[in-house]
Amino acid sequence: MQSSENTQALGKIMDFIRCGSILLLIIHFYCTCYPAFQELHLTVSIVDNIIYNLTTGIKALNAANLKYSTLVLLLVALIGAKGKKNEKLTVKPIQYYIITGLILYFGSHLLLSLPLKNQLLAGVYILITTTGYICILSGGNQISRLIRVNLNNDPFNTLNETFRQEERLLENEFSVNLPTEYNLKGKIRKGWINVLSPQRATIVCGSPGSGKTYFVLRHFITQHIAKQFTLFVYDYKFPDLAKITYNHLIKHADKYKVIPRFYVINFDDLSRTHRCNPISPAQMLEIADATESSRTIMLALNREWIKKVGDFWVESSINFVTAVFWFLRKYEDGKYCTLPHALELAALPYKDLFPVMAQEEEISILMDPFISAWQNNATEQLEGQIGSAKIGLARLSSPQLYYVLSGNDFTLDINNPAAPKIVVAGNNPQRQGIYGAVLSLYAERLLKQINQPGKLKSSVIVDEAPTIYIGGLDNHIGVARGRLCSTTLGIQDISQFRRDYGKEQADVIVNTCANIISGQVLGDSAKLMSDRIGKIMQDRQSISINSSDTSISNSTQLEVAIPPAKIANLSSGHFVGAIADTPQQEIERKTFSAKIINDHQAIANEEATYEEIPQIRTIDQSEVMDNYYQIKQDIKNLVQTELDKLKNDPAFAQNSTDNQTQSAVSL
Repeated sequence: MQSSENTQALGKIMDFIRCGSILLLIIHFYCTCYPAFQELHLTVSIVDNIIYNLTTGIKALNAANLKYSTLVLLLVALIGAKGKKNEKLTVKPIQYYIITGLILYFGSHLLLSLPLKNQLLAGVYILITTTGYICILSGGNQISRLIRVNLNNDPFNTLNETFRQEERLLENEFSVNLPTEYNLKGKIRKGWINVLSPQRATIVCGSPGSGKTYFVLRHFITQHIAKQFTLFVYDYKFPDLAKITYNHLIKHADKYKVIPRFYVINFDDLSRTHRCNPISPAQMLEIADATESSRTIMLALNREWIKKVGDFWVESSINFVTAVFWFLRKYEDGKYCTLPHALELAALPYKDLFPVMAQEEEISILMDPFISAWQNNATEQLEGQIGSAKIGLARLSSPQLYYVLSGNDFTLDINNPAAPKIVVAGNNPQRQGIYGAVLSLYAERLLKQINQPGKLKSSVIVDEAPTIYIGGLDNHIGVARGRLCSTTLGIQDISQFRRDYGKEQADVIVNTCANIISGQVLGDSAKLMSDRIGKIMQDRQSISINSSDTSISNSTQLEVAIPPAKIANLSSGHFVGAIADTPQQEIERKTFSAKIINDHQAIANEEATYEEIPQIRTIDQSEVMDNYYQIKQDIKNLVQTELDKLKNDPAFAQNSTDNQTQSAVSL
């Protein structure tokens, strides 16, 4: 135990040793510079006798060794010295003092060989040696004032926020495995992100440039093709993902029992696109299918309606489009059941449209409010109910869209064992408002087709998922696992997802995904990721400084493993997140914060050998326009045929007369 008496006693002992060191230094000077002292008449016989007896009796105390003995005593005195701690003091000035002192202290011995007068030589030697001694003494005293605990060597708490991650490679027939490097207490270790159950859905977040496509999504595509999945890939920046998909299908085609056919939906280059009818009558078996398709296309065209689902005007527009779809599905067994025909039919004047559609009994309950409003001259109400739908649908009236949407090159059942397919749907960022709505319908209908028992394993990969609206996506994720359907969604930020899907639905989708991989994200997304990863035990150290001593305390606290601020500043290729395991392959360390390792040179060499997506057909603009005008003519013929039938129907003629009379009276 320390006490004031012990401290004072220690101080006195150190002072005594220091005085002994100084005394030995003086004796060294007296012996070494004796001729000069003689010339100055400063020698004393008694002192000479004492020094002679000491240096003769104790061999270690000769003139040369006295210098070393002096330094040894000084070092002993400095070891026991204690000074007031100075938090501003650093090691560098102490090093300068001690190194300079040692050079002067021992280097002065070289002066003794110079041909100088004894008195001058003695004065210079004593001055330089004393200066060196003082420098060593000064530097040594400052060592005790130095705070030896450095609390600022990890200012961002990086080492504390590291944790052991999964280092085993775990594979199964569905898994996607990403090699990583991670930091563990300052050491770089190898690891793996093992997405063992992609059927439980994976969401990949990351701001533009964070590397979510290059480091994550491309591996989902390539590894799923290598494991004989059928695929639907939404390529927002066509043909980036399309090229990867096509060339890896060529590479791994021999692994499939039945080689999948490769299909492309692309509205910009009609020579490199297949044609597909998203509302094919073969896939629209019930009026509920028409309702889901109409809801998807209308909400995709009017994103603000997502937050108004249930509103009278929104539901009226959806019911109107549902009636149009189902009418075409029932008319002559779906002869004209395509989206372009539906657009043309919906654009007809009410006086031609309503009489024709009223003939279909199954949609009478949907059409009654509109027909009633028309018969009662409630024009404003009718325009409010139908006008919004017609305006939105009119934006899709394009010869290029009509050409792609009216063909039947393939069906959307990509996981059909008899005819497996890999489909890439390409968008264009400059026209995503129009193309995205149509592609939303493709995606919605495709999910209905693949989410069935007894089919092949399939994978749906949607890059930039908020740019399209997929109706029923949350329900698909909930039941897809049992149908061997893997779902992977790429988004930039949770807030973007909430904006385009509505907060409630976006939160349901994000929380339903069992696997989440995130690059750099900000705000709520970073906080959500931090909470998802959880907390770990971290070391904490504090220091207390007083006039004579330093007190250090160590503790451990449960703190967040990765703060939101760290996630907001991740480098490209560095990802954090959590993955789910399976009952057969349990993973204890599910969370990760690591850099995904890509062999950049190998990928560049591979991409250099990629084949372009082949040309499917040779087509000129006249064929496209002929198809466009033919669809318009089909609807004209349909309406004219049905109106002629009605005119020859006595019941219709009487009803028409009554309506005209009622209208005249009301006017």
